[in-house]
Amino acid sequence: MLFDDTYQTIEKPAVGHFSDRGSKFLAFAYPIASDVEVKPILTRLKAEHPKANHFCWAMRLSPDRSIFRLNDDGEPAGTAGRPILNLLLSRDITNVLLVVVRYFGGTLLGVPGLINAYKTTATNALAHTIVVRKTINDIYSIEFGYLQMNEVMKIIKNDQIDIISQTSDTACSIRVAIRKTMVNQVAAKLGQLADVKMIYKTTQ
Repeated sequence: MLFDDTYQTIEKPAVGHFSDRGSKFLAFAYPIASDVEVKPILTRLKAEHPKANHFCWAMRLSPDRSIFRLNDDGEPAGTAGRPILNLLLSRDITNVLLVVVRYFGGTLLGVPGLINAYKTTATNALAHTIVVRKTINDIYSIEFGYLQMNEVMKIIKNDQIDIISQTSDTACSIRVAIRKTMVNQVAAKLGQLADVKMIYKTTQ
């Protein structure tokens, strides 16, 4: 199997709604790039919905879909966070946080009712956004002398490499995002230029 350097995520935040026997459910889907974004989002939602009873959520992160977390927030184990996470898994989307806020209506829904409610609400939120495919990119810093600017920029242009930032002086540095499957190709081209360094920074 060839290495797949793409992943699916959602284009923008979205909201979903569902009601069952008096309980109201609101789902909020967010594209995220890091787990540090989760706590501020939950804090904001709790401030916006002070009378809600539960804030259940699941998130999935990283292009290889390896990082995930879930929280039932007081609901019976497996009835809230797990159905939300299963939805992210079945849709094969990552870098997403899905939070379902519940206002309890006085009638117990039972385990099957809760699972259905959380899954349906989360599904409704995803129906209001667009799933987009993105490439997995390695971030590099290309460092070179000013006289090599034209040759380096020609490679960047021809291989359609995204420039994140650049500084030009006697010594130049360009921070770029290179699609993972193209790294070796780009490195080979830059390697043919004298005194050009390509320094790995991170993957996004």
